[in-house]
Amino acid sequence: MSGISHRAAVLGSPIEHSRSPLLHNAGYRELGLDDWEYGRFECTAEQLPERVSGLGDSYVGFSVTMPAKFAALEFADEVSDRAHQIGSANTLVRTSSGWRADNTDCDGIAGALRELLAAKSPAGMHALVLGGGGTARPALWTLANEGVAKLTVLNRSDKRAELAPLATAHGAEFEMGDFSGDLEKIALSADLIVSTLPAGVLAGMERQLAHAPVFDVLYEPWPTPLTVQAAANGHRSVGGHVMLAHQAYGQFEQFTGIAAPREAMWQALEKSLS
Repeated sequence: MSGISHRAAVLGSPIEHSRSPLLHNAGYRELGLDDWEYGRFECTAEQLPERVSGLGDSYVGFSVTMPAKFAALEFADEVSDRAHQIGSANTLVRTSSGWRADNTDCDGIAGALRELLAAKSPAGMHALVLGGGGTARPALWTLANEGVAKLTVLNRSDKRAELAPLATAHGAEFEMGDFSGDLEKIALSADLIVSTLPAGVLAGMERQLAHAPVFDVLYEPWPTPLTVQAAANGHRSVGGHVMLAHQAYGQFEQFTGIAAPREAMWQALEKSLS
């Protein structure tokens, strides 16, 4: 008979590559939470309501990845302020009154920024964000919340109306462009660069862009061409594995009510990537 009484899982599609189970289960082992288990389920946006509702009362929380982050926000009975402002959720937590949505991607991005900048505050800086998709939203919110003075977004399509409020609500200046301009000039004006783009999208543009410290949300394959070029130019870089770990710490604590054993979780993730 199974001794598991508390369960959590990651939802998304595709999901077989997710390292969230590795992170959370490492935390359970470290704290001796033998009655906890973390799994994964293939889940599209359309499937999320039925999937969450049908998994039973032993499930206390879900990590949500694409393409279901917007559906998670719509499904929830309660929404955190930051998830509401960002417009998507990566976390669902069972409460006495239903499901609460949050977005701990912000914690992940803030953790990656601390490592990238060697704990220096980004306040007053000019940040260049590459891409305007789902991950760009919490990136912009976090950068603005951390006090970045100016945010420039480069994206193939103009999403100014959708993305500008994430910056300007915190007092940051916002600019948007595409990849047809003088990329080197734009990059040289930035104090840091955050790439939220899928692998291969920047092919051929790395030399023009890698003129500041780089946080690339990708971690497979690692290092990325953009971070290799940044290193060649003498700049620090941080990958998406740092973001993954830090967003998981917040989820772990919301699910269990216990401080995450960060070192044990980080070591498990680092080992899996070596």
